[in-house]
Amino acid sequence: MGTAALDLTADPIDLTAALVDIASESHHEAALADAVEHALRAQTTGFEILRHGDRVLARTDRGRPSRVILAGHLDTVPIADNVPSRRTVDDVEGDVLHGCGTVDMKSGDAVFLHLAATMSDVAHDLTLIFYDCEEIAAVHNGLGFIERELPDWLRGDVAILGEPTAGQIEAGCQGTLRVRLTATGTRAHSARSWMGDNAIHALSGVLATLSAYAPRRIDIDGCEYREGLSAVRIDGGVAGNVVPDLASVDVNFRFAPDRTVDAALDHVREVFAAELSSGRIGLELTDSSPGALPGLSHPAAQALVAAAGGRVRAKYGWTDVARFAALGIPAVNLGPGDPNLAHRRDERVPTAQITEVTDILRRHLRTPA
Repeated sequence: MGTAALDLTADPIDLTAALVDIASESHHEAALADAVEHALRAQTTGFEILRHGDRVLARTDRGRPSRVILAGHLDTVPIADNVPSRRTVDDVEGDVLHGCGTVDMKSGDAVFLHLAATMSDVAHDLTLIFYDCEEIAAVHNGLGFIERELPDWLRGDVAILGEPTAGQIEAGCQGTLRVRLTATGTRAHSARSWMGDNAIHALSGVLATLSAYAPRRIDIDGCEYREGLSAVRIDGGVAGNVVPDLASVDVNFRFAPDRTVDAALDHVREVFAAELSSGRIGLELTDSSPGALPGLSHPAAQALVAAAGGRVRAKYGWTDVARFAALGIPAVNLGPGDPNLAHRRDERVPTAQITEVTDILRRHLRTPA
């Protein structure tokens, strides 16, 4: 069928539509990676370009005093009858581009690609990273493969992830961990329930503690992070006439980036200390990812904040900025689109935000470090 043609010099709005029209659900990004690679090779100058699986990397080496990394994932969640893209104009939302990936995050990719092809006055060396499988389990994340197999490509002074932020800088990200609290009991016939010990009932204290939990708020670099502790799954029961002897509840802790994973786990243990001391309930860590500090005190990040007119807020949720933060590189999220519309059937982005983010990054890349 050949490789789809992308015009990187076109308006980033039109380029976003072209990217959306190339389906790229997770594990199926090859066609879009082909198109991006072909366009970068044909329409940019001064870039070393590397294909690594379904990842496309490009960088300049012009001897500039600083390096900016622009990173975005190529994959989307499964299409929900929302490809190809379409564009509407009305009095309520204005000019809007609809389609899977318009928000998360092909509009951000389009901005990065357009700037790479059209800017000749960049004050920094650039690294562009377009990767696969961000929307699924972390073990498949293409940026993780790059970190392990091509670490030299992740060196820079500041990293910008094109995740949707409605055109504002969202700094850092929360960490996340999940624990499973498991209660044991004694199985019995429910007609003689006093002969047993109900494991589901034993979790009542856990649920009461969660209901009463007051999340911490903390300001870091002018960004307020609010933590959250929530039950996300509960399991238990044998049959309709059996007192269960085993039950569990999964709890997700979203924590501010001033905590390490170990510190966050210690906090969860403290919250449930009374329940754990009963001897009937055990706690198991099932998943964790560290957060990322905003890093806005770094000069490279301050220059980006200035280019964005000082509009900064905390990032709720986890993104790949954490990978860069772990490498000592300040990283932020900045892209078009309301993150609340990501993954939805009616996913859509105001075209003005695509233009706005393009202008913000153009100003930033023209500004010497």
